Amino acid sequence: MKKEIWFGLSILVAIVVALFALMPAPSEMTNGHLGLLMLALVVVAIMLGFPTAFTLMGMGVIFAWLAFRSQDPDAAVRLTLDLMVQRAYSVMANDVLISIPLFIFMGYLVERANLIERLFKSLHIAMARVPGSLAVATIVTCAIFATATGIVGAVVTLMGLLALPAMLKAGYSTQLSAGCITAGGCLGILIPPSVLLIVYGATAGVSVVKLYAGAFFPGIMLAALYVGYVLIVAKLKPSAAPPLPEAERIVALPAFTHAIPDAYHKRALPGLMRASLPTRARAANIFVALLPALAFVAVMGVSYRLVTAPEAAPTELVEMGAQGFDAAGGSDAGSDAGGLQEPPAEGGLAEPPVDGGLAEPPVEGATGTSAAAVVPRPAPATDAAAVTRTDVAPAGGAAPGEPASNPVSKPASKTFWIVLAAGLALLALFYLFFSFARLEIFKMLLGSLFPLAILILAVLGSIVFGLATPTEAAAMGAFGGLILAIAYRRFNFNLLRESAHLTTKTTAMVCWLFVGSSIFSAAFALLGGQEIINDWVLGMDLSPVQFMILAQVVIFLLGWPLEWTEIIVIFMPIFVPLLAHFNIDPLFFGLLVAMNLQTAFLSPPVAMSAFYLKGVSPPHVTLNQIFMGMLPFMGIQVLGIVLLYAFPAIGLWLPEVLYK
Repeated sequence: MKKEIWFGLSILVAIVVALFALMPAPSEMTNGHLGLLMLALVVVAIMLGFPTAFTLMGMGVIFAWLAFRSQDPDAAVRLTLDLMVQRAYSVMANDVLISIPLFIFMGYLVERANLIERLFKSLHIAMARVPGSLAVATIVTCAIFATATGIVGAVVTLMGLLALPAMLKAGYSTQLSAGCITAGGCLGILIPPSVLLIVYGATAGVSVVKLYAGAFFPGIMLAALYVGYVLIVAKLKPSAAPPLPEAERIVALPAFTHAIPDAYHKRALPGLMRASLPTRARAANIFVALLPALAFVAVMGVSYRLVTAPEAAPTELVEMGAQGFDAAGGSDAGSDAGGLQEPPAEGGLAEPPVDGGLAEPPVEGATGTSAAAVVPRPAPATDAAAVTRTDVAPAGGAAPGEPASNPVSKPASKTFWIVLAAGLALLALFYLFFSFARLEIFKMLLGSLFPLAILILAVLGSIVFGLATPTEAAAMGAFGGLILAIAYRRFNFNLLRESAHLTTKTTAMVCWLFVGSSIFSAAFALLGGQEIINDWVLGMDLSPVQFMILAQVVIFLLGWPLEWTEIIVIFMPIFVPLLAHFNIDPLFFGLLVAMNLQTAFLSPPVAMSAFYLKGVSPPHVTLNQIFMGMLPFMGIQVLGIVLLYAFPAIGLWLPEVLYK
């Protein structure tokens, strides 16, 4: 029997033995103990291979019936069926979940448009002089493609077909090659738009928009740590990641450059000016070469408009009740100009006099001063005019009472001019070394990397900056995936049918998981299992740091036998209610969990990314080699969790800036 099976069976036996050893005798068992028994049985059933969603649903129904039966045996069946219907309806009525099928559909469209092959080849050539260039290109390709799809299995499988043979042929270590592919493919469950973050947000009641903003920099940090590890390995151990041969670093030049001596290293812009080309071809090449400069001008132009925008014009609207009132019920000095006032306290309701304006009748025995204070006087013409003017002169120097026209723009800050100068210097340096070879590489990236990057940035930017809800952005992303498939001439009816079919299967799995999790959580709460866990954790008198470490260790260990979907829907409803007691932000906790849950794809025996890669790898690549290659990247993930906890601003800075 294989070692992996022995390992899985040993964990299963340990759970069952611990279950029977720690549970009290049947005569002493309470409903709360039944809840803990249900939790342990669910883990055992999932490890035995039963479908997760229906296991949760079945266990939830059985134990919910036991909970209701202990209270009212006659109504137990009816109450259990009512609970099932209510929980299923509440899940299906959750608007946040609408974005899941749309994001999945976008991912399958991008996957089947065959963009990943173009992307990998262009990045491979663009990074040819970087140490460990193939491994670095693999990680970057995985990060971009995983962001666009969010489907770990698809990314690992496709990169296993494309990158693994190329790296093995180039002499790369099998362990390093496998680790780069499996770890890079898992980045899609952290970098938005991530389905995991949507599931966590719906489970924990956290804004998905804030989760997306918070997960952006931790995902980039983790990808950068992977690349840094590869660079260190390539420098310290060149045999594990040898440099590419000179022949594979050369990119083919177009035919018109053959007449230019040493065109490969000549600067592109001057060469295009002097080359004998048709006018249209010359203009097209010059336009492509100038695209970086045009993009820089556009960005700086928009930035200048933003930093020099005038201050908002002062408004004449006054907050109701802001004027203040004196003790006698009259307004203060600032209220003579009009506006809403509190009615006088004395007198109450009374008929107005026939021959006068609306006024309170004089109160008997009151002095003239008090009567004058109660009876409102008609405002003189000067006061009426004062109502229409503002005490603050509008921007631009207009006199009081005159409308402000053409407000003066603010001067640009010193930081803007420093950034502009630095950008111009870098742009000049870029064009100084912008040869014909780099122009061709830029064209390759323009046809593979940039369309996908624009799609991702459009989807994420519209969500993060509040221009669209996650559902609307997902719809835009799905439409963008269709456009990319059409633009690359990959779109046909079979592609659309397969993408829709796979989207339906994946969405049904996720939604049934939610239904099963909702029923399971309700039964767990009815039995009092949550209260027992809360009392146990609070009884340990942990500090917030100790609780956070305990929670992350438990999640890390759960990643061995379970997948991230099961951990989120089963165990997050247990941890989240405890966060308020320890003053832990659920948003920050969710970011730590999202980074931690990547270990579920890299930790044996249920390391699904390893099995995805093994299914498409050459026969001589063993599963043990893949596991050994994943271990250093698991260590990097733990380092990333430590860095995120030590410096929370990595994940919380962007949400705080955007959503104060």
